[in-house]
Amino acid sequence: MTRCPALLIAAPASGQGKTTVTAALARLHTRQGRRVRVFKCGPDFLDPHWHLLASGAPVHQLDLWMNGEADCAQRLHDAAVESDLILIEGVMGLFDGSPSAADLARHFAVPVLAVVDASAMAGTFGALAYGLRHYRPGLPWAGVLANRVGSARHADMLRDGLQDADDWMGALMRVQLGNAPLAAKAGAALLPERHLGLVAAHELDDSLQRLDAAADALAATPLGQMTLEDLQRWAVDFPAPASTVAVPALLAGRTVAVGRDAAFCFIYAANVQCLEQMGASVMFFSPLHDAVLPDCDAVWLPGGYPELYTAKIAANTGMQASLRAHVAAGKPLWAECGGMMALFDSITLADGSAAPLWGLLPGRVTMQKRLAALGPQQLTVAGHTLRGHTFHYSTSDSSAPVVSRTARPHEAVAPDAGEALYQQGSIHASYFHAWFPSSPEAVAHLLGGQSKA
Repeated sequence: MTRCPALLIAAPASGQGKTTVTAALARLHTRQGRRVRVFKCGPDFLDPHWHLLASGAPVHQLDLWMNGEADCAQRLHDAAVESDLILIEGVMGLFDGSPSAADLARHFAVPVLAVVDASAMAGTFGALAYGLRHYRPGLPWAGVLANRVGSARHADMLRDGLQDADDWMGALMRVQLGNAPLAAKAGAALLPERHLGLVAAHELDDSLQRLDAAADALAATPLGQMTLEDLQRWAVDFPAPASTVAVPALLAGRTVAVGRDAAFCFIYAANVQCLEQMGASVMFFSPLHDAVLPDCDAVWLPGGYPELYTAKIAANTGMQASLRAHVAAGKPLWAECGGMMALFDSITLADGSAAPLWGLLPGRVTMQKRLAALGPQQLTVAGHTLRGHTFHYSTSDSSAPVVSRTARPHEAVAPDAGEALYQQGSIHASYFHAWFPSSPEAVAHLLGGQSKA
């Protein structure tokens, strides 16, 4: 049994400032020399970039369905062994989804810190806090933090509306960077967004400056002034799992090349960890900038933003030829979402213009102005089921053979429903984002490793 202070940072809805508060809290304690581990509830690729920068430690996802309870328990226990503080950022609203962030908090007895955008409210803040705390009996509770508060007087009004004064964790004022409000910079947000979510931390020159500004603002709140001794009020017992399942070495002796750059950056840290546990040697390369693939047995092209880099993709004819030679040699290539998009002949962008892509898969993709698909999905490959999710703003039209389709959790596969799994020669491609630890056997099939019946 390992005991460690832990908080699950949640909100009544998306857009309240969960990521900012989580990253600011991680940065604040990391600057003070404490070891902080941050997790993200649900299948999110972008928020973890900020949490990694803030904490300096790997960030993994926690989802009771996608990971499974045992995997979540193992990751939390391992983090507790090496940490002074564990932070878990929730997903959407506290009770949204099934399983929800509240389900995760209850399952592991992690207290919930609610972040509420209070910029346009006063007394209603107290009603929201009361509802979040009492809506589901038995929810572990830490308190509530008011975000985007306009003034000290505004903060007093918010605090006075609480039925329990102990719920008050403070007011986070509008954050400024230097002498200019951050709302006036980079898309009018401290952590700017675009169509798939937050802009990743590595894409901004002043990312750490932004986090430090947020941490400085948080340091003025009761939450930010808590010492390590104070944090013990939220200590949680994280028992070691009764047993662990060894990851089979199905990729032993094989080298897997993983695309990683601004256009291909949707990578679960746990997926890379899983490949290494399977015995693979992992090598990273840039599909945008490298002229050739590294010497490898298999390629994984992850998702990202190929639609923002179509000119660079089309111009990198060296990488196009290298990928084509890799496939011609019968070597496996697994491409998911954005990685798959780059393999098609062309893309029609949101403004109606068309651009060429690498042309390893027949067909084209078309960007949509609205979300085309979102939600948890599972995919059966060679008799083994991978869990994961789908989240994309484009649609595909291809003559490549469809060898399987995804299904929602606990539902059967339906014809012409779910995400297609295309297979063209040694290429497997889909909009589906896979959580590799859910089925190393399926991953081995996609990447040409050994197979287990």
